[in-house]
Amino acid sequence: MPATNGPRLWDSLMAMAEIGATANGGSSRLALTEADAAGRALFGQWAEAAGLAVHHDAVGNQFARRAGAEAVPPVVLGSHLDTQPRGGRFDGVLGVLAALEAVRTLNEHDITTRAPLEIANWTNEEGARFTPAMLGSSAFTGAMPLAEALARADAEGVTLGDSLATVGAAGDTPLARDFDAFFEIHIEQGPVLEANGVEIGVVTGGQAIRWLDVRVTGRAGHAGTTPMPARRDALFAAAELAQTIERRVAETDGLLATVGECHVEHGSRNTIAADLRFTLDLRHPDDAVVDAAIDDLRARFAAVAERRGVDCAVEPHWRSPALPFDETCVGHVREAARALDCRWQDMISGAGHDAFHLARHCPTAMIFIPCAGGLSHHEAESIEAEHARIGADVLVNAALARAGRA
Repeated sequence: MPATNGPRLWDSLMAMAEIGATANGGSSRLALTEADAAGRALFGQWAEAAGLAVHHDAVGNQFARRAGAEAVPPVVLGSHLDTQPRGGRFDGVLGVLAALEAVRTLNEHDITTRAPLEIANWTNEEGARFTPAMLGSSAFTGAMPLAEALARADAEGVTLGDSLATVGAAGDTPLARDFDAFFEIHIEQGPVLEANGVEIGVVTGGQAIRWLDVRVTGRAGHAGTTPMPARRDALFAAAELAQTIERRVAETDGLLATVGECHVEHGSRNTIAADLRFTLDLRHPDDAVVDAAIDDLRARFAAVAERRGVDCAVEPHWRSPALPFDETCVGHVREAARALDCRWQDMISGAGHDAFHLARHCPTAMIFIPCAGGLSHHEAESIEAEHARIGADVLVNAALARAGRA
């Protein structure tokens, strides 16, 4: 079985981390910014040096192709190079650069695959600049129309289409073209593997994710002259809604809720909050459980709003259904882990990944490796170099089993 070069993979990770490096050891490469363009260019240089042909599609997804012996759909490996504003050095990046290391390894072992191999760097996976997350893979698979994706704007009103033009990342590779399979390696972004002393997570599928936008509308008033019983305070109402969410989640095992953003419109220090919006992220392995929780929360929110004299509107922002990964591809990952004598376990992905969209397009599987303390989306995000190597070994051998030797 071919074995990857761990030090070379680590050097590649550290070199990429220098682009958009932050003061506290993380990386900041928001999608289609100058920093992201520099990261894309570096990856492109490495890919071409490995004999790969680099190309792009209309939403800026970047691909690097290694020819196979037969003219059949490619086996695709990859993830993303964009990061959170003050993100870590490994989230997504590992998936792209471990795929590059897999190809370098096949080159060194003079192994030609039956099917072509491609590396994918998906645009705007993080959703930190343009929403929703996984935008590039969504547009590729048709889950979002291309025109809608190109029209998505960042906080400054700059559209994704304009940004693609600015950095020269758009191409003419067809969207929704056939893939034989897709494999993505990623840090776990949770504490399970580390806590269990396990090196490889064999991901069998992803949990359901719902993003909601909640708007609370009260009435402005003077902070010093409006008696408390007369107030229709949007912020105090939202605080009770947050407690309502926490209580509801505690009633269902495995249900997760996060209020990640909260904004008071036209806020002032001495004015009662009148217009507030917050985001709500709900997740569970079962779609029905999440949908039931949303229905229940709508009813509970309405009761809070009526009692406090405010209006509360709940609007869906994004929906990602739970889905199982392809059992054959998952089996390739398991067999590679067994053959390499890794400590491994099956698990469900708690985070969203490009693989979720790809799983509706072609047979798909994921590989997780541990991250220190389960910490991710943070400058202190950290992994062990040895775990990165083991993960890359599993990746190259799973991909080789799928693509076949010529």
